[in-house]
Amino acid sequence: MDTSSHLLPGLFRQLGLSDDPAAMRAFIASHPLPPKSNLADAPFWSPAQAAFLRQSLENDAEWSEAVDELAVLLQQGES
Repeated sequence: MDTSSHLLPGLFRQLGLSDDPAAMRAFIASHPLPPKSNLADAPFWSPAQAAFLRQSLENDAEWSEAVDELAVLLQQGES
């Protein structure tokens, strides 16, 4: 299985966000997530984005590792 597109930049693209490194850093810096918060429940996602994130984690889908990484980065507020 080719997982190269399932890294963090690929997740940003899947969510309809820019995968430019500077844009990803800016998104992470401007969207803090409190510790132990559920990423999919964050108020800054559209319903479709939240559903994708939730489904990726619930089904331990191929995106789950990148989703976990994004959650950690948002909780830390850095990339």
